[in-house]
Amino acid sequence: MSHQIEEELLEYDEQEDVQQVVAPTAAVTSTEAEAGEGDDAKKGSYVGIHSTGFKDFLLKPELARAIVDCGFEHPSEVQQVCIPQSIHGTDVLCQAKSGLGKTAVFVLSTLQQLEPVAGEISTVVICHTRELAYQIRNEYQRFSKYMPEVRTAVFYGGTPIKNDAELLKNPETAPHIVVATPGRLNALLRDKSIRLNNVKNFVIDECDKVLEGIAMRRDVQEIFRATPHEKQVMFFSATLSKEIRPICKKFLQSPLEIYVDDEAKLTLHGLQQYYIKLAEKEKNRKLAELLDSLDFNQVIIFVRSTARANQLNEILNSSGFPSICIHSGIEQEERIARYKAFKDFQKRICVTTDVFGRGIDIERINLAINYDLPSEADQYLHRVGRAGRFGTKGLAVSFVSSEADEKVLADIQSRFDVKIAEFPEGGVDPSTYMNV
Repeated sequence: MSHQIEEELLEYDEQEDVQQVVAPTAAVTSTEAEAGEGDDAKKGSYVGIHSTGFKDFLLKPELARAIVDCGFEHPSEVQQVCIPQSIHGTDVLCQAKSGLGKTAVFVLSTLQQLEPVAGEISTVVICHTRELAYQIRNEYQRFSKYMPEVRTAVFYGGTPIKNDAELLKNPETAPHIVVATPGRLNALLRDKSIRLNNVKNFVIDECDKVLEGIAMRRDVQEIFRATPHEKQVMFFSATLSKEIRPICKKFLQSPLEIYVDDEAKLTLHGLQQYYIKLAEKEKNRKLAELLDSLDFNQVIIFVRSTARANQLNEILNSSGFPSICIHSGIEQEERIARYKAFKDFQKRICVTTDVFGRGIDIERINLAINYDLPSEADQYLHRVGRAGRFGTKGLAVSFVSSEADEKVLADIQSRFDVKIAEFPEGGVDPSTYMNV
């Protein structure tokens, strides 16, 4: 492979009034639970479980068969805590680290409860990026493969809204499950192209990102008001600050609350984490050395802006490293096509921005490189969580080239109680991050 990538990247920057329905909650961490008292305990009560397999959840035979086809046998900790209650309609507020199968909790729970009626939308799932919406739709299709009567649709901006309206209007294509970004879903609602008066499950994935911005939060509020008062509400995220929790709980009724009780537990077991101190102008040479010397299945490289992503992608391709570039500045159809190509292993190297930093689950990724460190610790966790999903091994390498980077690195190690070592001169043993 060529090492002729000396060019330095240019500097670019990328840039409420919900009715409160909070009731007393039963807080449940990933290590402890408080049981609801007496026979009157309803939403928020905790039933002790000792499940060792998905079969213990007594799911529909069609779901159980699809789970077996996917090769899943033992649920993760968060799945063991959530699913026994979420399949019975309990509201859920869940914070659990990346890669532990939070998506499967709401996909399986909503499919278990679904009784499809022609022309009626039963489940709405909201997320903040188009790629994540596309992925969640695929998860629904994967787990509903033996439920042919169930239809799922995905709606997001950047595509003609009239196509979405026509799909919703046609009784032969109208979905029972809708996965969407807030802006497009609210636009369909304003145009009276979609009816949500039969919704029984309302889900937000990466809820902190969806609700942190005023514009997106207002869209969610409008959508929420268009659904029935009596419904199940489930919110999920890998990071959930104490400031955002009260906002989330305005939407929930007596939820089962699952928080990682110690932020240090958010770190990802099995993930080797290192940093490299270097000057900005040295990044390209060092990146080439890493791509040449490290064993990996697929690698994801994070930069801070769309312009830097485009430029680094061009440099890599011209230097003999065939890569693909994905960011918010790319036309929607092309963006999804590139995402699919990477997921299908047509490319092994992906350069991206934080649009790929949350929720995206590509199982072959076992190397994450922070070409540019993020500006805050939470985003670091989401980024490196793309490698080492659901207990698998992985490797994360971060470039540190400024005082601001050094501060972020210190914040990461302090907050998550993790020691990120300097990258060894002799490299890293592949057996420590490659799954056999």
